Formats: sequence, structure tokens, C-alpha cells
Amino acid sequence: MKIFIAVAFIVIIGALVAAGVYMMKRGTGQARSSNMARALAVRIGVSVLLFVCILIAYRLGWINPTGIPLSK
Repeated sequence: MKIFIAVAFIVIIGALVAAGVYMMKRGTGQARSSNMARALAVRIGVSVLLFVCILIAYRLGWINPTGIPLSK
């Protein structure tokens, strides 16, 4: 599960970087805009998928919250 989360974060950051590159790139507005929108859509999709997978893993008992003790 830890590997899946790490890979998902790397994909999210990579999509965000790709969107930034497409935004800064010179060229026709339509192609640049569609590539940037696609990269941002991938980022949002992977983020939602990661959130849902974490919720499912919690419900199945694969991960447990440890919590931070409020007092000693």
C-alpha cells in the first residue's frame, strides 16, 4: 500500500509539472490548452482514485489510524 501511495504521489506531481510545462510553452493556443487541460484532468483523476483507495483500505482494515496523543 505504501508503494501504491508513493507512486500515486509521483504521478500527481508529474502531471502537475507537465501542465506547467504546457502552460509555459510557446505555440498555438488550442493545442497548448488541450494538453494542459488533459494533464490537469489526469492529476485530478489520480488524486480522487488515491483518496478512494485510502478510504477502501481503511474500511477493509488494511491501514489503521495511529493518532496523535493529546495528553500524556
